[in-house]
Amino acid sequence: MFEKTNRMNLLFDFYQELLTTKQKAYVSFYYLDDYSLGEIAEEFEVSRQAIYDNIKRTEESLEKYEEKLGMLKKYQQREKLFSELEAQLTKKNFLDEQVKDTLEQLKNID
Repeated sequence: MFEKTNRMNLLFDFYQELLTTKQKAYVSFYYLDDYSLGEIAEEFEVSRQAIYDNIKRTEESLEKYEEKLGMLKKYQQREKLFSELEAQLTKKNFLDEQVKDTLEQLKNID
């Protein structure tokens, strides 16, 4: 469950602007704020089943966005390459402050 929650949080970070206001709210409460379905239903005055159905559809949408756009996959690949590059530069004593700053700037472009 933790892996799914983590993945949904990451997908939400990348694709939340493609969701409706209601989808954003439900997913935010459920995954980011750790509300139960019942608590969300009470907050929005709808049934627990309505919340569940909406969250499931939103999860499917987020996965479809990732399948088509691949932003999370590309981000993870970049992070891995940055880590490998940093390790290689450190191992060969090439990692001075200027190189560290440049790597950090590259990491933070997105």
